[in-house]
Amino acid sequence: MKFGRIDDIINNGESQTLEFKKNFDQAALETVCAFTNASGGVVLIGINDDKKPVNDLKVGPETLQNWINEIKNKTQPQLIIDAEIREYDGSTVVALFVDEYPIKPVALKGRYFKRVRNSNHQLSLSEISDLYLKTMNSSWDFHHDPHHSYEHISEEKILRFIRKVEKHNNTGINMTPYEFMAKMEFIRDGKITIGAFLLFAKDYCVITDIQAGRFKSPTKIIDDITLSTDLFTESEEIIRFIQKNIMLEFIVTGKLEREERYDYPMDAVREIVVNMIVHRDYRESSGSTIKIFDDRIEFYNPGKLFGDITMEDLLTNNYTSQARNKVIAKAFKEIGSVERYGSGIKKVFDICKDYGVIPPKFEEKFNGFFVTLYKERLNVSDGTVNDTVNIADEPLNDTVNNVDGTESGTVNDLQRIILNEINIKNDITYDELAEKLSKGRMTIYRNVKKLIESGMIDRVGPDKGGRWVIIKNNSGDK
Repeated sequence: MKFGRIDDIINNGESQTLEFKKNFDQAALETVCAFTNASGGVVLIGINDDKKPVNDLKVGPETLQNWINEIKNKTQPQLIIDAEIREYDGSTVVALFVDEYPIKPVALKGRYFKRVRNSNHQLSLSEISDLYLKTMNSSWDFHHDPHHSYEHISEEKILRFIRKVEKHNNTGINMTPYEFMAKMEFIRDGKITIGAFLLFAKDYCVITDIQAGRFKSPTKIIDDITLSTDLFTESEEIIRFIQKNIMLEFIVTGKLEREERYDYPMDAVREIVVNMIVHRDYRESSGSTIKIFDDRIEFYNPGKLFGDITMEDLLTNNYTSQARNKVIAKAFKEIGSVERYGSGIKKVFDICKDYGVIPPKFEEKFNGFFVTLYKERLNVSDGTVNDTVNIADEPLNDTVNNVDGTESGTVNDLQRIILNEINIKNDITYDELAEKLSKGRMTIYRNVKKLIESGMIDRVGPDKGGRWVIIKNNSGDK
Protein backbone atom coordinates (compact mmCIF):
# COMPACT_ATOMS: atom_id res chain seq x y z
CA MET A 1 0.00 0.00 0.00
CA LYS A 2 1.39 3.39 -1.00
CA PHE A 3 1.62 6.05 1.70
CA GLY A 4 2.22 9.75 1.00
CA ARG A 5 3.68 12.52 3.14
CA ILE A 6 2.93 11.69 6.76
CA ASP A 7 2.35 15.38 7.64
CA ASP A 8 -0.43 15.64 5.05
CA ILE A 9 -1.95 12.30 6.04
CA ILE A 10 -2.13 13.18 9.75
CA ASN A 11 -3.46 16.69 9.11
CA ASN A 12 -6.42 15.21 7.20
CA GLY A 13 -7.49 13.40 10.40
CA GLU A 14 -9.10 10.03 11.02
CA SER A 15 -11.35 8.67 8.31
CA GLN A 16 -12.76 5.53 6.72
CA THR A 17 -9.19 4.42 5.97
CA LEU A 18 -7.06 6.09 8.68
CA GLU A 19 -6.92 5.60 12.46
CA PHE A 20 -4.61 7.05 15.16
CA LYS A 21 -3.52 4.91 18.13
CA LYS A 22 -1.19 5.78 20.99
CA ASN A 23 -0.06 2.17 21.45
CA PHE A 24 -0.28 -1.21 19.80
CA ASP A 25 -3.05 -2.70 21.93
CA GLN A 26 -6.43 -4.44 21.66
CA ALA A 27 -8.03 -1.34 20.14
CA ALA A 28 -5.34 -1.26 17.44
CA LEU A 29 -5.97 -4.93 16.66
CA GLU A 30 -9.71 -4.25 16.34
CA THR A 31 -8.98 -1.44 13.87
CA VAL A 32 -6.82 -3.78 11.76
CA CYS A 33 -9.71 -6.26 11.67
CA ALA A 34 -12.22 -3.49 10.86
CA PHE A 35 -10.10 -2.17 7.99
CA THR A 36 -9.62 -5.58 6.36
CA ASN A 37 -13.41 -6.21 6.49
CA ALA A 38 -14.04 -2.88 4.75
CA SER A 39 -11.83 -1.25 2.10
CA GLY A 40 -8.46 -1.45 3.88
CA GLY A 41 -6.60 1.35 5.65
CA VAL A 42 -3.63 2.54 7.69
CA VAL A 43 -3.24 2.42 11.47
CA LEU A 44 -0.74 4.98 12.75
CA ILE A 45 0.73 3.81 16.07
CA GLY A 46 2.20 6.64 18.18
CA ILE A 47 -0.34 9.39 17.37
CA ASN A 48 -2.94 10.81 19.78
CA ASP A 49 -6.50 11.64 18.79
CA ASP A 50 -5.44 15.30 18.71
CA LYS A 51 -2.91 14.47 15.97
CA LYS A 52 0.06 14.93 18.33
CA PRO A 53 2.87 12.33 18.50
CA VAL A 54 3.40 10.11 21.54
CA ASN A 55 6.94 10.80 22.73
CA ASP A 56 7.49 7.56 24.66
CA LEU A 57 6.60 4.95 21.99
CA LYS A 58 9.18 2.17 22.32
CA VAL A 59 10.12 0.46 19.05
CA GLY A 60 12.97 -2.10 19.15
CA PRO A 61 14.58 -4.25 16.45
CA GLU A 62 11.94 -7.01 16.81
CA THR A 63 8.93 -4.82 17.56
CA LEU A 64 7.44 -4.65 14.07
CA GLN A 65 7.85 -8.37 13.44
CA ASN A 66 6.30 -9.18 16.81
CA TRP A 67 3.29 -6.99 16.00
CA ILE A 68 2.90 -8.59 12.56
CA ASN A 69 3.02 -12.05 14.14
CA GLU A 70 0.47 -11.12 16.80
CA ILE A 71 -1.94 -9.90 14.15
CA LYS A 72 -1.41 -13.10 12.17
CA ASN A 73 -1.98 -15.36 15.19
CA LYS A 74 -5.11 -13.55 16.45
CA THR A 75 -6.99 -13.31 13.14
CA GLN A 76 -8.87 -15.96 11.18
CA PRO A 77 -8.24 -16.24 8.26
CA GLN A 78 -4.73 -15.14 9.18
CA LEU A 79 -3.77 -11.63 8.08
CA ILE A 80 -0.30 -10.74 6.87
CA ILE A 81 0.17 -6.97 6.96
CA ASP A 82 3.00 -4.58 6.11
CA ALA A 83 4.53 -2.17 8.60
CA GLU A 84 7.15 0.55 8.50
CA ILE A 85 8.67 3.14 10.80
CA ARG A 86 8.22 6.82 10.04
CA GLU A 87 9.39 10.02 11.73
CA TYR A 88 6.87 12.73 12.58
CA ASP A 89 7.61 15.94 14.46
CA GLY A 90 10.77 14.43 15.95
CA SER A 91 9.04 11.27 17.20
CA THR A 92 8.76 7.68 15.99
CA VAL A 93 5.54 6.58 14.37
CA VAL A 94 4.68 3.09 13.06
CA ALA A 95 2.36 2.71 10.07
CA LEU A 96 0.44 -0.59 9.79
CA PHE A 97 -0.80 -1.11 6.22
CA VAL A 98 -3.97 -3.21 6.04
CA ASP A 99 -5.37 -4.47 2.73
CA GLU A 100 -9.01 -5.33 2.13
CA TYR A 101 -9.42 -9.09 2.48
CA PRO A 102 -11.08 -10.72 -0.56
CA ILE A 103 -13.21 -13.26 1.35
CA LYS A 104 -14.97 -11.64 4.30
CA PRO A 105 -15.42 -11.50 7.17
CA VAL A 106 -12.13 -11.86 9.04
CA ALA A 107 -12.40 -12.55 12.77
CA LEU A 108 -10.29 -11.24 15.64
CA LYS A 109 -10.32 -13.85 18.44
CA GLY A 110 -13.86 -14.87 17.46
CA ARG A 111 -15.23 -11.33 17.09
CA TYR A 112 -15.86 -9.42 13.88
CA PHE A 113 -15.38 -5.71 13.23
CA LYS A 114 -15.93 -3.44 10.24
CA ARG A 115 -14.90 0.14 9.54
CA VAL A 116 -17.85 2.51 9.20
CA ARG A 117 -16.90 6.12 8.53
CA ASN A 118 -14.21 6.91 11.12
CA SER A 119 -15.07 4.30 13.77
CA ASN A 120 -15.03 0.54 14.27
CA HIS A 121 -18.32 -1.33 14.40
CA GLN A 122 -18.68 -4.81 15.90
CA LEU A 123 -20.80 -6.94 13.61
CA SER A 124 -23.97 -8.73 14.69
CA LEU A 125 -24.70 -12.28 13.53
CA SER A 126 -26.92 -11.07 10.67
CA GLU A 127 -24.28 -8.53 9.60
CA ILE A 128 -21.63 -11.26 9.59
CA SER A 129 -23.87 -13.37 7.37
CA ASP A 130 -24.64 -10.43 5.06
CA LEU A 131 -20.95 -9.58 4.69
CA TYR A 132 -20.10 -13.15 3.74
CA LEU A 133 -22.96 -13.40 1.25
CA LYS A 134 -22.04 -10.04 -0.26
CA THR A 135 -18.46 -11.24 -0.74
CA MET A 136 -19.77 -14.32 -2.54
CA ASN A 137 -22.14 -12.12 -4.63
CA SER A 138 -25.04 -14.00 -3.10
CA SER A 139 -27.89 -13.39 -0.68
CA TRP A 140 -29.63 -15.28 2.10
CA ASP A 141 -32.77 -16.03 0.09
CA PHE A 142 -30.70 -17.47 -2.80
CA HIS A 143 -29.62 -20.48 -0.72
CA HIS A 144 -31.44 -23.79 -0.54
CA ASP A 145 -34.25 -23.96 2.01
CA PRO A 146 -33.26 -26.73 4.44
CA HIS A 147 -36.76 -26.98 5.95
CA HIS A 148 -39.09 -26.91 2.93
CA SER A 149 -39.50 -28.71 -0.39
CA TYR A 150 -41.79 -28.72 -3.46
CA GLU A 151 -44.77 -29.85 -1.39
CA HIS A 152 -44.63 -26.62 0.60
CA ILE A 153 -45.01 -24.26 -2.38
CA SER A 154 -48.12 -23.65 -4.46
CA GLU A 155 -48.07 -24.40 -8.19
CA GLU A 156 -51.19 -22.25 -8.58
CA LYS A 157 -49.31 -19.27 -7.12
CA ILE A 158 -46.37 -19.93 -9.43
CA LEU A 159 -48.72 -19.95 -12.44
CA ARG A 160 -50.27 -16.68 -11.26
CA PHE A 161 -46.77 -15.19 -11.06
CA ILE A 162 -45.93 -16.41 -14.58
CA ARG A 163 -49.08 -14.78 -15.97
CA LYS A 164 -48.06 -11.48 -14.38
CA VAL A 165 -44.56 -11.78 -15.85
CA GLU A 166 -46.07 -12.44 -19.29
CA LYS A 167 -48.36 -9.45 -18.99
CA HIS A 168 -45.62 -7.11 -17.77
CA ASN A 169 -43.15 -8.17 -20.46
CA ASN A 170 -45.79 -8.62 -23.18
CA THR A 171 -44.47 -12.06 -24.06
CA GLY A 172 -45.38 -15.71 -23.68
CA ILE A 173 -43.56 -18.23 -21.51
CA ASN A 174 -43.55 -21.74 -22.96
CA MET A 175 -42.29 -23.65 -19.94
CA THR A 176 -43.71 -25.66 -17.13
CA PRO A 177 -43.96 -23.77 -13.82
CA TYR A 178 -40.95 -25.57 -12.36
CA GLU A 179 -38.87 -25.16 -15.52
CA PHE A 180 -39.47 -21.43 -15.30
CA MET A 181 -38.59 -21.45 -11.60
CA ALA A 182 -35.31 -23.17 -12.43
CA LYS A 183 -34.56 -20.66 -15.17
CA MET A 184 -35.10 -17.82 -12.71
CA GLU A 185 -32.87 -19.69 -10.21
CA PHE A 186 -35.68 -19.81 -7.68
CA ILE A 187 -35.01 -23.55 -7.81
CA ARG A 188 -31.39 -24.69 -7.96
CA ASP A 189 -30.00 -28.21 -8.18
CA GLY A 190 -33.52 -29.57 -7.86
CA LYS A 191 -34.15 -27.85 -4.52
CA ILE A 192 -36.22 -24.78 -3.74
CA THR A 193 -34.48 -21.68 -2.43
CA ILE A 194 -35.54 -19.82 0.69
CA GLY A 195 -36.77 -17.03 -1.57
CA ALA A 196 -38.97 -19.44 -3.54
CA PHE A 197 -40.67 -20.61 -0.36
CA LEU A 198 -41.32 -17.06 0.82
CA LEU A 199 -42.70 -16.04 -2.58
CA PHE A 200 -44.93 -19.07 -3.21
CA ALA A 201 -45.64 -20.60 0.21
CA LYS A 202 -48.67 -22.87 0.00
CA ASP A 203 -49.90 -22.33 3.53
CA TYR A 204 -48.67 -20.72 6.73
CA CYS A 205 -45.25 -19.04 6.66
CA VAL A 206 -44.11 -18.04 10.15
CA ILE A 207 -41.22 -15.74 9.20
CA THR A 208 -43.21 -13.46 6.86
CA ASP A 209 -45.60 -12.23 9.56
CA ILE A 210 -46.91 -8.70 9.03
CA GLN A 211 -49.52 -6.82 11.05
CA ALA A 212 -51.54 -3.72 10.22
CA GLY A 213 -54.01 -1.83 12.37
CA ARG A 214 -56.30 1.20 12.22
CA PHE A 215 -55.90 3.21 15.43
CA LYS A 216 -58.39 5.78 16.73
CA SER A 217 -55.99 6.52 19.59
CA PRO A 218 -52.58 5.16 20.61
CA THR A 219 -54.31 2.24 22.37
CA LYS A 220 -57.68 1.87 20.62
CA ILE A 221 -57.68 -0.33 17.51
CA ILE A 222 -60.84 -0.38 15.37
CA ASP A 223 -59.62 -2.66 12.59
CA ASP A 224 -56.63 -4.93 12.12
CA ILE A 225 -55.15 -7.67 9.98
CA THR A 226 -52.36 -10.23 10.56
CA LEU A 227 -50.82 -12.17 7.70
CA SER A 228 -48.27 -14.99 7.55
CA THR A 229 -48.38 -16.19 3.98
CA ASP A 230 -46.63 -15.77 0.63
CA LEU A 231 -45.15 -12.34 -0.12
CA PHE A 232 -47.25 -11.51 -3.18
CA THR A 233 -50.49 -12.13 -1.27
CA GLU A 234 -49.22 -10.07 1.65
CA SER A 235 -48.41 -7.07 -0.53
CA GLU A 236 -51.86 -7.15 -2.15
CA GLU A 237 -53.79 -7.65 1.09
CA ILE A 238 -51.88 -5.01 3.07
CA ILE A 239 -52.41 -2.40 0.33
CA ARG A 240 -56.11 -3.32 0.22
CA PHE A 241 -56.36 -3.01 4.03
CA ILE A 242 -54.74 0.44 4.04
CA GLN A 243 -56.97 1.59 1.19
CA LYS A 244 -60.02 0.45 3.12
CA ASN A 245 -59.00 2.32 6.25
CA ILE A 246 -58.09 5.76 4.91
CA MET A 247 -60.41 8.58 3.95
CA LEU A 248 -61.66 8.77 0.37
CA GLU A 249 -63.00 12.08 -0.93
CA PHE A 250 -65.13 12.46 -4.02
CA ILE A 251 -64.43 15.77 -5.76
CA VAL A 252 -66.98 17.02 -8.31
CA THR A 253 -65.17 19.36 -10.72
CA GLY A 254 -67.68 19.65 -13.56
CA LYS A 255 -65.91 17.04 -15.65
CA LEU A 256 -67.66 13.91 -16.89
CA GLU A 257 -66.11 11.78 -14.19
CA ARG A 258 -65.83 12.79 -10.57
CA GLU A 259 -62.32 12.71 -9.09
CA GLU A 260 -61.47 10.47 -6.15
CA ARG A 261 -58.79 11.50 -3.67
CA TYR A 262 -57.48 9.52 -0.72
CA ASP A 263 -55.95 11.29 2.26
CA TYR A 264 -52.65 9.65 1.37
CA PRO A 265 -51.18 9.06 -2.09
CA MET A 266 -51.85 5.40 -2.80
CA ASP A 267 -48.88 5.26 -5.19
CA ALA A 268 -46.61 6.14 -2.25
CA VAL A 269 -48.35 3.56 -0.05
CA ARG A 270 -47.78 0.86 -2.67
CA GLU A 271 -44.13 1.85 -3.09
CA ILE A 272 -43.51 1.70 0.67
CA VAL A 273 -45.31 -1.62 1.17
CA VAL A 274 -43.52 -3.33 -1.73
CA ASN A 275 -40.16 -2.00 -0.52
CA MET A 276 -40.92 -3.28 2.99
CA ILE A 277 -41.52 -6.77 1.67
CA VAL A 278 -38.57 -6.78 -0.74
CA HIS A 279 -35.96 -5.33 1.65
CA ARG A 280 -37.03 -6.80 5.00
CA ASP A 281 -34.51 -8.83 6.98
CA TYR A 282 -36.49 -12.04 7.43
CA ARG A 283 -33.90 -13.44 9.83
CA GLU A 284 -34.96 -10.95 12.51
CA SER A 285 -37.40 -12.27 15.10
CA SER A 286 -39.69 -9.23 14.95
CA GLY A 287 -42.33 -8.77 12.25
CA SER A 288 -43.31 -5.87 10.01
CA THR A 289 -45.99 -3.53 11.37
CA ILE A 290 -48.18 -0.78 9.92
CA LYS A 291 -50.15 1.62 12.10
CA ILE A 292 -52.81 3.86 10.57
CA PHE A 293 -53.62 6.88 12.73
CA ASP A 294 -55.91 9.83 12.03
CA ASP A 295 -53.07 12.02 10.77
CA ARG A 296 -50.33 9.60 9.65
CA ILE A 297 -49.37 6.05 8.72
CA GLU A 298 -46.32 4.48 10.39
CA PHE A 299 -44.46 1.64 8.68
CA TYR A 300 -41.85 -0.42 10.54
CA ASN A 301 -39.64 -3.04 8.92
CA PRO A 302 -37.04 -5.28 10.64
CA GLY A 303 -33.51 -4.83 9.37
CA LYS A 304 -31.33 -1.74 9.12
CA LEU A 305 -30.16 -0.20 5.88
CA PHE A 306 -28.24 -2.74 3.83
CA GLY A 307 -24.84 -2.43 2.19
CA ASP A 308 -23.10 0.29 4.23
CA ILE A 309 -25.74 2.87 3.26
CA THR A 310 -26.27 5.60 5.87
CA MET A 311 -29.36 7.75 6.43
CA GLU A 312 -27.40 10.70 5.07
CA ASP A 313 -26.63 8.75 1.88
CA LEU A 314 -30.27 7.73 1.60
CA LEU A 315 -31.79 11.18 2.02
CA THR A 316 -29.29 12.84 -0.34
CA ASN A 317 -29.72 10.07 -2.93
CA ASN A 318 -25.97 9.47 -2.73
CA TYR A 319 -25.84 5.69 -2.87
CA THR A 320 -25.98 2.63 -5.07
CA SER A 321 -28.73 0.31 -3.93
CA GLN A 322 -27.95 -3.31 -3.11
CA ALA A 323 -30.57 -5.97 -2.63
CA ARG A 324 -30.58 -7.80 0.70
CA ASN A 325 -32.90 -10.43 -0.82
CA LYS A 326 -31.89 -10.91 -4.44
CA VAL A 327 -34.44 -13.60 -5.28
CA ILE A 328 -37.36 -11.65 -3.80
CA ALA A 329 -36.24 -8.40 -5.43
CA LYS A 330 -35.88 -10.12 -8.80
CA ALA A 331 -39.38 -11.62 -8.56
CA PHE A 332 -41.07 -8.29 -7.79
CA LYS A 333 -39.06 -6.59 -10.53
CA GLU A 334 -40.16 -9.20 -13.09
CA ILE A 335 -43.83 -8.29 -12.56
CA GLY A 336 -43.19 -4.53 -12.55
CA SER A 337 -43.76 -3.91 -8.85
CA VAL A 338 -40.16 -2.67 -8.55
CA GLU A 339 -39.10 -0.37 -11.39
CA ARG A 340 -35.38 -0.24 -10.63
CA TYR A 341 -33.32 -0.84 -7.53
CA GLY A 342 -32.64 2.20 -5.40
CA SER A 343 -35.39 4.44 -6.79
CA GLY A 344 -37.99 3.90 -4.03
CA ILE A 345 -37.08 6.66 -1.56
CA LYS A 346 -36.83 9.43 -4.15
CA LYS A 347 -40.02 8.19 -5.78
CA VAL A 348 -41.96 8.39 -2.49
CA PHE A 349 -40.74 11.95 -1.91
CA ASP A 350 -41.74 12.96 -5.45
CA ILE A 351 -45.17 11.33 -5.18
CA CYS A 352 -45.92 13.13 -1.89
CA LYS A 353 -44.80 16.46 -3.33
CA ASP A 354 -46.95 16.04 -6.44
CA TYR A 355 -49.91 14.94 -4.30
CA GLY A 356 -49.63 18.07 -2.15
CA VAL A 357 -48.90 16.45 1.23
CA ILE A 358 -45.95 17.20 3.49
CA PRO A 359 -42.79 15.10 3.00
CA PRO A 360 -42.57 11.64 4.58
CA LYS A 361 -40.06 10.85 7.32
CA PHE A 362 -37.48 8.07 7.11
CA GLU A 363 -35.68 6.83 10.24
CA GLU A 364 -33.38 4.00 11.27
CA LYS A 365 -34.04 2.80 14.83
CA PHE A 366 -34.84 -0.26 16.95
CA ASN A 367 -32.73 -2.40 14.60
CA GLY A 368 -35.13 -1.58 11.79
CA PHE A 369 -36.39 1.06 9.39
CA PHE A 370 -39.30 3.46 9.95
CA VAL A 371 -41.29 5.40 7.38
CA THR A 372 -44.00 7.89 8.38
CA LEU A 373 -46.45 9.07 5.75
CA TYR A 374 -48.41 12.20 6.66
CA LYS A 375 -51.94 13.30 5.84
CA GLU A 376 -51.29 17.03 6.29
CA ARG A 377 -51.45 18.94 3.04
CA LEU A 378 -49.00 21.52 1.82
CA ASN A 379 -51.82 23.81 0.69
CA VAL A 380 -55.34 23.82 -0.76
CA SER A 381 -55.41 26.19 -3.69
CA ASP A 382 -58.75 25.86 -5.45
CA GLY A 383 -61.22 25.11 -2.68
CA THR A 384 -62.54 21.95 -4.35
CA VAL A 385 -60.90 19.65 -1.84
CA ASN A 386 -62.47 19.33 1.56
CA ASP A 387 -59.75 18.67 4.12
CA THR A 388 -61.51 16.54 6.70
CA VAL A 389 -59.60 15.86 9.93
CA ASN A 390 -60.17 12.61 11.82
CA ILE A 391 -60.67 13.12 15.56
CA ALA A 392 -60.32 10.12 17.83
CA ASP A 393 -63.58 8.79 19.28
CA GLU A 394 -65.68 11.35 17.39
CA PRO A 395 -68.12 10.64 14.52
CA LEU A 396 -66.36 10.95 11.20
CA ASN A 397 -67.99 12.73 8.25
CA ASP A 398 -66.46 13.05 4.80
CA THR A 399 -68.00 15.96 2.93
CA VAL A 400 -68.35 15.79 -0.85
CA ASN A 401 -68.20 19.26 -2.39
CA ASN A 402 -69.37 20.64 -5.69
CA VAL A 403 -67.22 23.08 -7.66
CA ASP A 404 -69.08 26.04 -6.22
CA GLY A 405 -68.36 24.86 -2.68
CA THR A 406 -71.86 23.62 -1.84
CA GLU A 407 -72.16 20.28 -0.17
CA SER A 408 -73.67 17.41 -2.12
CA GLY A 409 -73.76 14.99 0.80
CA THR A 410 -71.81 13.56 3.74
CA VAL A 411 -70.34 10.14 4.19
CA ASN A 412 -69.82 8.73 7.68
CA ASP A 413 -67.01 6.37 8.57
CA LEU A 414 -68.97 3.17 7.92
CA GLN A 415 -70.38 4.47 4.64
CA ARG A 416 -66.89 5.43 3.49
CA ILE A 417 -65.70 1.86 4.15
CA ILE A 418 -68.76 0.48 2.33
CA LEU A 419 -67.90 2.69 -0.68
CA ASN A 420 -64.37 1.35 -0.65
CA GLU A 421 -65.61 -2.25 -0.54
CA ILE A 422 -67.99 -1.60 -3.43
CA ASN A 423 -65.19 0.04 -5.36
CA ILE A 424 -63.08 -3.09 -4.84
CA LYS A 425 -65.91 -5.62 -5.52
CA ASN A 426 -68.94 -4.17 -7.28
CA ASP A 427 -71.08 -7.30 -6.86
CA ILE A 428 -70.60 -7.54 -3.10
CA THR A 429 -73.78 -8.54 -1.21
CA TYR A 430 -75.32 -7.18 1.99
CA ASP A 431 -74.39 -10.40 3.79
CA GLU A 432 -70.77 -10.19 2.58
CA LEU A 433 -70.54 -6.55 3.71
CA ALA A 434 -72.01 -7.43 7.12
CA GLU A 435 -69.54 -10.28 7.63
CA LYS A 436 -66.53 -8.33 6.33
CA LEU A 437 -67.25 -5.23 8.43
CA SER A 438 -68.55 -7.12 11.52
CA LYS A 439 -71.88 -5.28 11.43
CA GLY A 440 -75.51 -6.39 11.48
CA ARG A 441 -77.24 -6.83 8.13
CA MET A 442 -79.81 -4.12 8.92
CA THR A 443 -77.02 -1.66 9.82
CA ILE A 444 -75.42 -2.31 6.44
CA TYR A 445 -78.78 -2.02 4.69
CA ARG A 446 -79.59 1.36 6.30
CA ASN A 447 -76.20 2.83 5.38
CA VAL A 448 -76.35 1.53 1.81
CA LYS A 449 -79.85 3.00 1.50
CA LYS A 450 -78.52 6.42 2.60
CA LEU A 451 -75.75 6.18 -0.01
CA ILE A 452 -78.36 5.43 -2.69
CA GLU A 453 -80.64 8.27 -1.53
CA SER A 454 -77.73 10.74 -1.55
CA GLY A 455 -76.91 9.80 -5.13
CA MET A 456 -73.55 8.31 -4.27
CA ILE A 457 -74.26 4.80 -5.57
CA ASP A 458 -76.88 2.96 -7.60
CA ARG A 459 -77.91 -0.64 -8.12
CA VAL A 460 -77.95 -2.16 -11.62
CA GLY A 461 -79.76 -5.45 -12.13
CA PRO A 462 -81.59 -7.72 -9.69
CA ASP A 463 -80.61 -8.42 -6.08
CA LYS A 464 -79.06 -11.68 -7.23
CA GLY A 465 -76.66 -11.24 -10.12
CA GLY A 466 -76.73 -7.43 -10.11
CA ARG A 467 -73.95 -5.00 -9.29
CA TRP A 468 -73.30 -1.69 -7.59
CA VAL A 469 -72.27 1.43 -9.51
CA ILE A 470 -70.56 4.45 -7.94
CA ILE A 471 -72.11 7.56 -9.41
CA LYS A 472 -69.52 9.59 -11.31
CA ASN A 473 -70.98 13.09 -11.05
CA ASN A 474 -73.45 15.04 -9.00
CA SER A 475 -76.14 15.11 -11.65
CA GLY A 476 -76.64 11.38 -11.44
CA ASP A 477 -74.95 10.40 -14.70
CA LYS A 478 -72.95 7.21 -14.49
